[in-house]
Amino acid sequence: MTLLTDALRALIGTEVPPFEFEISRNDLKKYAVATGQTRRCYLDGDEAPLLFLFSAMMPVIPLDQLLPDGRQPDSPLIPELPLKRIMAGGSDYQIHRKVRPGDVLVCRQRLADLYEKNGSAGPLIFMVFENRFETRSGEPVVIERLTRIAR
Repeated sequence: MTLLTDALRALIGTEVPPFEFEISRNDLKKYAVATGQTRRCYLDGDEAPLLFLFSAMMPVIPLDQLLPDGRQPDSPLIPELPLKRIMAGGSDYQIHRKVRPGDVLVCRQRLADLYEKNGSAGPLIFMVFENRFETRSGEPVVIERLTRIAR
């Protein structure tokens, strides 16, 4: 028996509208201090630590729009699944170049894959998202493949 219906499989390739953001030296410095970075290039805001992009993707929203547990609402790319508990499954990165202050990046997000497996405690659904960070002209900067697991 499969949990992934044809309707769910049809969602593979779904994208959200791309969004653009500028990398500021001040934001890089604040992130470096907040995350305990020790390398001078991060503390001086000369380049971004890789996970800075994760925080840059997260919109700043009013407190009354947070979920009851204080989290931001999930991405609209996460489909309504028959399994409700969502866990992190890891990330894989392709780094094409460093992120520096003054860069204006475009983030393109899509649901790259959905598949299922049987785990020791029952069925699992894997969702693979692709987050592409690129310049306005389309030059790739970082490509992240993020996996989340529903059980």
